[in-house]
Amino acid sequence: MYVEQLGSGDPDIAVVGGIHGDEPCGVHAVETLIEEAPAVERSVALVVANEAAIERDVRYVDTDLNRSFPGDHDSEAHEERLAAALVEEIGDCTTLALHSTQSYEDMFALVDTVGEMERRICAHLSIDAVVETHRINEGRIFSGIPETVELECGYQRSERARANAVQVTREFLRTVDALPGGHERPRAEIPMFDLGDPIPKAMGEVYEVFANNFEPVAAGEAFAATDGDPVVAETAFHPVLLSPEGYENVFGYMANPVGTI
Repeated sequence: MYVEQLGSGDPDIAVVGGIHGDEPCGVHAVETLIEEAPAVERSVALVVANEAAIERDVRYVDTDLNRSFPGDHDSEAHEERLAAALVEEIGDCTTLALHSTQSYEDMFALVDTVGEMERRICAHLSIDAVVETHRINEGRIFSGIPETVELECGYQRSERARANAVQVTREFLRTVDALPGGHERPRAEIPMFDLGDPIPKAMGEVYEVFANNFEPVAAGEAFAATDGDPVVAETAFHPVLLSPEGYENVFGYMANPVGTI
């Protein structure tokens, strides 16, 4: 873990990249801010998290860091020790954690639940949706760093995700009054979703998806296929993180709309 600080005093704001070693956009955003070293009005911790996984260009070394919180200093698993160190370093900070996906080219936020902090921050970010993950949060960053907004910045390894990560980091820092310049104008009617069950993916060789993330899938509709065999929705839902190859055992997740910010 590498930590740089902007401003003086104990940070109460943090930006984290590199939770997954094969998602370089967040590392790029953190390194960009470190290089620019802008004057800040609140102290900010800039964190490159899983350096060992980044060096190997893999998602993790021993186990998924974002399923390892709050961590264990005495664990044999690298990521469980790292999770504990991250909690110790920034556990009390209002935090932006930067990620990328294989399922969506633009930005959306994941939060534990939408409370006052999440509404205030997400309303000023250039995002398409906010997803509550409280139903499946075991081991996620919220378990150790509760005031966190996770941001999916676009397709993994894309230039667009790199640019998005820098943009949204600056928006976040302005929103929490760390960077001068005032808040972004609030977005209008950002849809919110409640994340539900994963969508199982049978063993096969060729996977396809026919639905779009955040758009409705009707009961009885074929929204994916394994080796040409359709996967049909038993009930209506909105897909989130839906992709052919993003996960080994699931296509993505089912979600339900729960209003707007």
